[in-house]
Amino acid sequence: MLTALGLDSASESVYRAMLAYPGDGVAGLAARLSLGEEDIRDALDNLSELALLRPSAERPGELRAVSPDVGMELLMARQQAGLAAAQARIEASRAAAAQLIADFADLRPGVSTPDIEQLVGLDQIRDRLARFSREAREEVMTFAPEGGQKPQNIEAAKPLNLVLLERGVRMRTVYLDSVRNSPHTVEYVNWLASRGGQVRTVPSLPTRMIVADRSVAVIPVRSDDTAAGAVVLTGQGMLTALCALFESVWEGAQPLGVAARPDGNGLTAQERTTLGLLAAGHTDDAIAKRLGVSPRTARRVANDLMERLDARSRFQAGVHAVNAGWLS
Repeated sequence: MLTALGLDSASESVYRAMLAYPGDGVAGLAARLSLGEEDIRDALDNLSELALLRPSAERPGELRAVSPDVGMELLMARQQAGLAAAQARIEASRAAAAQLIADFADLRPGVSTPDIEQLVGLDQIRDRLARFSREAREEVMTFAPEGGQKPQNIEAAKPLNLVLLERGVRMRTVYLDSVRNSPHTVEYVNWLASRGGQVRTVPSLPTRMIVADRSVAVIPVRSDDTAAGAVVLTGQGMLTALCALFESVWEGAQPLGVAARPDGNGLTAQERTTLGLLAAGHTDDAIAKRLGVSPRTARRVANDLMERLDARSRFQAGVHAVNAGWLS
């Protein structure tokens, strides 16, 4: 019954028995539950590790089961920590994938392979994207990490979007959460959705990326100047990694039309990401770039988090966040 909270059946039986019959020792529990004494001791070790047993104040040398209300809170907190650790592993995987992308993108002029095509300048990039629109048949997946979109870029993208959507191509785009504060970007996204496009948002993205039919991808050579140049990747290994990265991000992203909800600690997704970046020692400018917001906004969010954590430094904020269960 409590296996979802990390408690195996034998340990749960022993825990319940200790609550109902606190005077039973190992032998008494073994007889009552029809288990071997070694099994009882293993269960007691597990319960102790989960902090569900404490030394008895009334019977020195013996253990007692903590009350269910406290015990379940402990198990829930442990599970939440496990989820946070899993999320941290996902973020680490994203970072590794982003590094792999950067390794492929950081090419020298004149160097080419059969799986890589270099694009130099905005005109070549736009020509290649127009070709995407003509050739894509099934699906286009996009990361758009620039935050609010510029009106001129929106107007340039609309004709390409229409070509795809009118042909029945599935379009999925992930923007930053910060686009919710950009009226013209929200208007554009609603325009996309009205024609069948799907849009979600996340606090941060590893790179700009467009993948067509899971067989070809375009990514910029430089994240700080996406118009300077790009590479077109067709290698199967790289495409498999990029598609897996997109699906992972898409799964955890929030539909734009759905209001973001704080987690159990009262943190929004953007605040959780900011807190992780703070703890990692990133500057306000670096955080702003990752979130697609102004440095002033990034500083305001960071200062608010530090105040809530009663921290005087970013390092101290990270320590307090771990102690409070906000970070793993």
